[in-house]
Amino acid sequence: MKKTKEPQYQFLLDRDRAQFGLMSSQVWQDDPRRLCFLLSRYKFVAKMLCRKDNVLEIGCADGFGSRVVKQEVGKLTAVDFDPIFIENAKQISDSRWPVKFVTHNMLHGPVVASPKFDACYCCDVIEHIEPSFEDVFMRNLAESLTNDGLAIVGCPSLESQVYASPPSKEGHVNCKTADGLRDLMGRHFANVFIFSMNDEVVHTGFSPMAHYLFAIGTDKRF
Repeated sequence: MKKTKEPQYQFLLDRDRAQFGLMSSQVWQDDPRRLCFLLSRYKFVAKMLCRKDNVLEIGCADGFGSRVVKQEVGKLTAVDFDPIFIENAKQISDSRWPVKFVTHNMLHGPVVASPKFDACYCCDVIEHIEPSFEDVFMRNLAESLTNDGLAIVGCPSLESQVYASPPSKEGHVNCKTADGLRDLMGRHFANVFIFSMNDEVVHTGFSPMAHYLFAIGTDKRF
């Protein structure tokens, strides 16, 4: 039987190995630093939603970052419109971090839950939604929430796209400036707070120099 040099690490040989998902594996293989940025976004979301009871993630992909949020919230439901990603998310999930993964297209309607979700978030989703459908997406997002529910939307800034990779540019049809993201959120939430992000640092600095943007919305308008 193999034994580690230091006995406190012996348990590592006996436990199951964690797996990367389809998307997180690609990031780890092609640009490992970006995985740090990805997880930092989820950490920010997790801290903003700390102690929320019933949370919805929209556009979870392989669910790699979902358990970071699960550390801070009660129940977490994660949806994606692509069943391939949902299947993969279930395959790499861990019972110690229970997340309910569901296939759902937010353009087709809100996520129905009883009670409704008291918070939701989406990272790297809105930039993939055609501008003509963005208000449909946001309306269904808001309708998934309680009246005093909180929403967090994160996306690459429009200014950052000159540095984006070709595959990213192909899928990014609706990146926002800070003002554009504020306007979109403001049509659906009475209060909107904008944050900038560069690498793993979140701040309130000059948004045109930000690589990534977060908007937090409260008190939905309908």
